[in-house]
Amino acid sequence: MALDQSFVGRSYPPTEPYEVGREKIREFAEAVGDANPAYTDPEAAKALGHPDVIAPPTFVFAITFKAAGQVVRDPQLGLDYDRVVHGDQKFSYVRPLRAGDRLTVTSTIETIRSMAGNEILDVRGEVHDEAGEHVATAWTKLVARGADAEQDTTAGEA
Repeated sequence: MALDQSFVGRSYPPTEPYEVGREKIREFAEAVGDANPAYTDPEAAKALGHPDVIAPPTFVFAITFKAAGQVVRDPQLGLDYDRVVHGDQKFSYVRPLRAGDRLTVTSTIETIRSMAGNEILDVRGEVHDEAGEHVATAWTKLVARGADAEQDTTAGEA
């Protein structure tokens, strides 16, 4: 079923605040194999002009993808999440995320299009701190595979 084009431009309410913690930053940096001391050592971060440790650039994905769940779970949109794969991701920053930030995300559907039997949905997540200052923007591309695409991948199975 085609996604409802009237949803392009629709924004969802901001998420509840997410508090960025030092330990979460450390765990994430370790998981992605980034040993930058600004991610784990407050003094190293301060030497670079930050008030506390900062998060690796892709850390923001954890909160923006979760926020995009509001879009995914919207029954009126008609997205079948069982067919969804993550297509692309990009980020733009005003400043790094840092320990102690309390961040909210507002998700907006930017585009919906069909291509080769698939539905492609672009969601923008605007990240703001508790003072309302813009911190970062993330763009997430979701691809809902069409039924024909699933048949193509199972055709060789017996």
